[in-house]
Amino acid sequence: MATFEIIEKEGLKMVKATIQSESIRAEAGAMHYMLGDIELTTPMPSTKGFLKSLVTKESVFKPAYKGSGQIFFGPPIFGEYHELILEDEAWILDKGAYLCSDGSVEVGAFRNKAVSGLVGGEGLFQTKIQGTGKVLVQAPGKIEILDLDNDKLTVDGSFAIARQAHLDYSVQKAAKGILSSMASGEGLVNVISGKGRVLLAPVPNLYNNLLSQMRSALPASTSGK
Repeated sequence: MATFEIIEKEGLKMVKATIQSESIRAEAGAMHYMLGDIELTTPMPSTKGFLKSLVTKESVFKPAYKGSGQIFFGPPIFGEYHELILEDEAWILDKGAYLCSDGSVEVGAFRNKAVSGLVGGEGLFQTKIQGTGKVLVQAPGKIEILDLDNDKLTVDGSFAIARQAHLDYSVQKAAKGILSSMASGEGLVNVISGKGRVLLAPVPNLYNNLLSQMRSALPASTSGK
């Protein structure tokens, strides 16, 4: 099985994958450079896989890297990485969170409940990974692991990066009654409940946060100028 290592260069993090006569696959455009006797191919997806990929943020094509050597996946814009180890299980990832995985892991799409997904900010479709193997996910900030023991997690925002697929997900009003919900300043919130694991990234990376503040401070562009 491939090994994945999160490394840091010049304040930015990268993922180094080492393979020995095996294969991995990754999100299109994620590879930065590679060393060794490695063959890069882009398998054509099935019709079902093609249609699923059209509704997620990830590319329809997932390049495969086969052989022996090292592949380096380039840094996102001030992001963080986390390694998930799947043991015959399934997870739901936020759109854009998938980076790379063992070739044995299946990557597809998961359809949220129509209303819940749209109003909760997660979208109608999210990425589903399942099987046995390692998966690298990326997030805008450091990832925290939360184990639910028949608990209810309420999240105001879309920073729940990943959750085990058997957990219940819904969108609810933050407070009882429309007026109470509006007065609380929270409105609608995402609710995850049951027994299982959730990955959160509640605090943006320092540089990511600074970049966001700089953008918000810039004056709005004026048409015609």
